[in-house]
Amino acid sequence: MKNTKYTFSHLAALVVTLLAGLWLSGCEEQRIIYEGANFVRFTDSTLSFKESYSKAIKVRVHNGGKVLNESINVQYTIGGTAREGRDYRIEGNKGTVIIPVNQSFGEITLYLLNNANNILESSTIEFTIAGVSPSDKIKVGFGEGGLGSKMVFTIRDACIMDGIYTGRLPVGNQAFQLADIEISSADCKRYTISNINVGLLGFPQFFNWDSPVGFQAERPTLDFIDNGNNTLTIPQQVIPQFASGYDTLSGTGVWNPVNKQISLSIRMKIYKLSNGRDSIVNLPLIYVPQ
Repeated sequence: MKNTKYTFSHLAALVVTLLAGLWLSGCEEQRIIYEGANFVRFTDSTLSFKESYSKAIKVRVHNGGKVLNESINVQYTIGGTAREGRDYRIEGNKGTVIIPVNQSFGEITLYLLNNANNILESSTIEFTIAGVSPSDKIKVGFGEGGLGSKMVFTIRDACIMDGIYTGRLPVGNQAFQLADIEISSADCKRYTISNINVGLLGFPQFFNWDSPVGFQAERPTLDFIDNGNNTLTIPQQVIPQFASGYDTLSGTGVWNPVNKQISLSIRMKIYKLSNGRDSIVNLPLIYVPQ
C-alpha cells in the first residue's frame, strides 16, 4: 500500500510537471517578434489631463520595429480646439521629435497653462505624424490605415483652486513641508485636499502633545468649501484615519488671488500631556502652488 501511494504521488507530480511545461511552452509560443517594416506611431492614441497639472507631460512617439543605427526624424502637425500660448505650450522644437540612434522612443514635452475660471469645459490638442526620415527605412503608422499616426490630447478644464501644492506647517521659526499634494473639485465649490499630514509626526513634540489623534495616519483627506469671496469654510467632518474622539475637524481659511496660496486654520481636539486633558487647537496649514 505504501508503494502504491508512493507511485501515485510521483505520477501526480509528473502530470503537474508535464502540464506546467506545456503551459510554459504555450506561453513561449505567444511571444510574437515583429519582423516587418519599421514604422513610427504615437504610443498612446488618447491622453487626458486637467489644465491644473503643472508638471511636464511626455507625449511619446515610438519606433515599432527594430532600432536603427541612425536617428529618426519625425515631423508632426498640431490641430484641435486648444490654444497654444493660452492653454498649452510645447517645449523645444515644435513640429519635430527625434528618436535617437539605437533608441525606440522620442518625446514631445508638453506643458499645460492653467487659466481656470470655474467654467468647466474641455479642449483638445490633435497631434498627427506628417512625415518621417529616413523615409526609405521607416514609414508612418502601422498597416495600410496608418494606425497610431494620430493622437488626441484632452485638456480638462479645472476649478480655480485645483492643482498640485506644497503643504507647509509653520512652527516657530521653522516649517515642515510636503510636496505633491493634490487639491481638486468636481463642482468648483467643494474641494478635497489629498493629504493634510504635513509634518504632523514632528509637530506634537513642540506642544507636549500625546498623539492619539492619529498623526501617523497615511494621507488623511480634508474637504473645504469656497465661499465665493476668497474665504473658505472647513465644514465639520470626520477623518476616519484619526483616533476616535479626536477625528472630528472643522475650521476656516482664505485664498489669496494674487499668489494663489491657500491658508487654513483647522480646528481639532488633541490630548495634552502637561495637564492630562483634551484641548482644542487651531492647526495652521498653508498650501503653495507648485
